[in-house]
Amino acid sequence: MKRIFITCIVIAALAACGNNNDKPAEKTPAEEKKAEVSITDNPDYAAGLDLIAKSDCLTCHKVDDKLTGPSYREVADKYAPEAPGIIPKLADKIIKGGTGVWGQIPMTAHPTVSEADAETMVKYILLLKTK
Repeated sequence: MKRIFITCIVIAALAACGNNNDKPAEKTPAEEKKAEVSITDNPDYAAGLDLIAKSDCLTCHKVDDKLTGPSYREVADKYAPEAPGIIPKLADKIIKGGTGVWGQIPMTAHPTVSEADAETMVKYILLLKTK
């Protein structure tokens, strides 16, 4: 009789500790972060970074710091919501240069940069948005 009673208690305890599969498991913030796709997985990231590294862009721009021109993150935060339509316009700005949007210091023209390369650079920059 004691054996049956103890067996029932053990079975009841195991049943109480069982996994409730009716509810979906909640993800922890770390698990949610892992589910996010990294911008470095985007092919435009590596291609644009490579083009920028080979150019003179880093003389006036940095990813997070304002130098002569705005940081790439500032540019991305301003224009990423307008993508993809803004990409050709910004690529044209890289090629032709300009002034007035970020202050009175002109952006140097880069006429030797192809339209395709300029668009790849812009796509890279827009991936850096923080918002």
